[in-house]
Amino acid sequence: MLKTLTLSAAAGALALSGAAFAQTDHGAETYPFALPDLPYATDALEPVIDNETMEIHHGRHHNAYVNNLNGEVEGDEDLEGLTLRELIENASERSDAIRNNGGGHWNHAFFWESMTAPGTGGEPSEDFASAIDDAFGSMDEFKSEFESAGAGQFGSGWAWLIVDENGDLAVTSTPNQDNPLMDVADEQGTPILGNDVWEHAYYIGYRNARGEYLSAWWDVVDWNVASERYAAATMQD
Repeated sequence: MLKTLTLSAAAGALALSGAAFAQTDHGAETYPFALPDLPYATDALEPVIDNETMEIHHGRHHNAYVNNLNGEVEGDEDLEGLTLRELIENASERSDAIRNNGGGHWNHAFFWESMTAPGTGGEPSEDFASAIDDAFGSMDEFKSEFESAGAGQFGSGWAWLIVDENGDLAVTSTPNQDNPLMDVADEQGTPILGNDVWEHAYYIGYRNARGEYLSAWWDVVDWNVASERYAAATMQD
């Protein structure tokens, strides 16, 4: 029998699903927040994502979210004691600055770990692949729906594959630095994959061709990581 975890419980289960996640539950991080190291060199994702983009995206954009979040939380004892997940899950109760910068920190930490060097990402696990087929008809149809979500997100934002509150896979998108963990999201759930469609994520290599970026991105998706996330979010009895 399929048992869908709560958002917090699913994130905790990630730490138990394999050594790769034992040190990367960024949602459990508390103040002061820190910029995580990339799990690969900045040029490792070429030619899909170029070295310059990675250096700027990680070292400047993500770092700015971390610094800004620390500045907003510092001095507030109630907020300093909360985990990053607790800060962002209740986004409706937070200031815009905490919502945007907390989301930016969590989203990017999740994003870096969703990718790996081309040709090294493996394949979806049997259970994960079967769930994709059940939800979307085929892997190709899933990719098409995911790319459409990213291309159709007006302005800046993210495309997501989630396990929804019914335990099913679904594709959704969020604006700015929102994510499906937040209580403000149109569709909440546990993220399995997320792709950044802010222009700074792709503009150097693709200019305004967001669709080309979305299509190329599959070459750097780490299906091993995504499969572990899926298993953790849908634990089997």
